[in-house]
Amino acid sequence: MVQLYDDERIDFLLAEENMRIIQSPSVFAFSLDAVLLADFTYVPKTRGKILDLCTGNGVIPLFLSRRSSVPITGVEIQERLYDMAVRNIELNDLGDQLSMIHGDLKDMPNYYGNRKFDLVTCNPPYFPTPQTNQHNLNEHLAVARHEIHCTLEEVIESCSRLAKSGGKVSMVHRPERLVEIIELFKKYKLEPKRMRLVYPKEGKDANVLLVEGTRDGKPGLTILPPLYALTDEDEYTPELREILYGK
Repeated sequence: MVQLYDDERIDFLLAEENMRIIQSPSVFAFSLDAVLLADFTYVPKTRGKILDLCTGNGVIPLFLSRRSSVPITGVEIQERLYDMAVRNIELNDLGDQLSMIHGDLKDMPNYYGNRKFDLVTCNPPYFPTPQTNQHNLNEHLAVARHEIHCTLEEVIESCSRLAKSGGKVSMVHRPERLVEIIELFKKYKLEPKRMRLVYPKEGKDANVLLVEGTRDGKPGLTILPPLYALTDEDEYTPELREILYGK
């Protein structure tokens, strides 16, 4: 049995009834955004390699391991979260497929060399907050949510350098930064190919952006149908329920 610290707990990994995940309300617990990205992204099934940047407690590699048999590596800058991710691999007996690196995503192109991965996924910090007093008071949450250690441009540049020509980069972010994301994708030779917006419910503004680009790809963007999270009765829509819990 893996060791738990402080307020950590072990949860079911949603629909994956035979998988568990270590979480902590004060350090890191995965959000709906991670689930949506893992469901949205293209995944190489039997050949290739996957890299997940800003991996947190390793939730996206855990989800992707159910869709693919290729090696998956997560990168996390926070030592405490990295340790949780390592223990999550042990908890689910996935050491033959999953691995973790404690490091800065900006260093990964030099660490690996350029153009190594068939898929790079990332759930990066969403909020640029130049003033320290705007950061979350919890250090772990602040780093996860605010661009303290990396800017959006640094994230996209690293993703682009790490993806093979023809490889995919998939991100989840906020819709208000769509224009900036598309501009940076194009700057770093990532051609936007698929996009989906997620809405709290019909009649509300979108609050989640899912976008996937191809390194050195040809122009042509497919905008997928909207995904609504809740019904008017504040229950999960059938589509979101299926994503979270399976059919």
